[in-house]
Amino acid sequence: MKGTLLTIGISLAAIVIGVILGLFIGFGKMARFWPIRWLMSGYINLFRGTPLILQVLIIHFGVIPPILGTTNGIVAAIVALGLNCAAYSAEIYRAGIQSIDVGQREAAYSLGMTHAQTLRHIIVPQAIRRMIPAFGNEFIVLVKDSSFVAWIAVPEIMYWANAAKSQYYHIWEPYLAAAVIYFVLTYSLSKLLQWVERRVK
Repeated sequence: MKGTLLTIGISLAAIVIGVILGLFIGFGKMARFWPIRWLMSGYINLFRGTPLILQVLIIHFGVIPPILGTTNGIVAAIVALGLNCAAYSAEIYRAGIQSIDVGQREAAYSLGMTHAQTLRHIIVPQAIRRMIPAFGNEFIVLVKDSSFVAWIAVPEIMYWANAAKSQYYHIWEPYLAAAVIYFVLTYSLSKLLQWVERRVK
């Protein structure tokens, strides 16, 4: 139960970081100023093009200690998962906004609306409906990928499953229990997101 609660806490914190940071990165990738666009594209390609477990290890051993003065597995887990989620969220934002027909933007401009007003009242409300399924998939993947942080001794679900295996010399029971817990978490999240999707239609 402790491991499950910690998994939920880490995942929620990473999702919040990823969704907020991804919004700025996504708009940065669509910016007209090419250095910003190039920088944001580089960020996305870096985090999408390298294994998450490497990101967790590098942030845990190479980034967090110089900042905090010591290693901290939970902080490293949240940061690594949040930064990874931000890269995928940025692409979801970009794809969702660019999927709206250009004619709607032009019609809004012809009515005298500014770029900000067009985004707020015309583009974003429609794009959000299209983004929800993609965000749902990303959140479910993030919950499952949180199991990687067991490598840096964060006491989440897989950490305790491995500990039980080592202590009691049983393999099936702890791993099957972990599988059931992950399934319950991801299935509940998918149902919640389906409800949200129906509400915003």
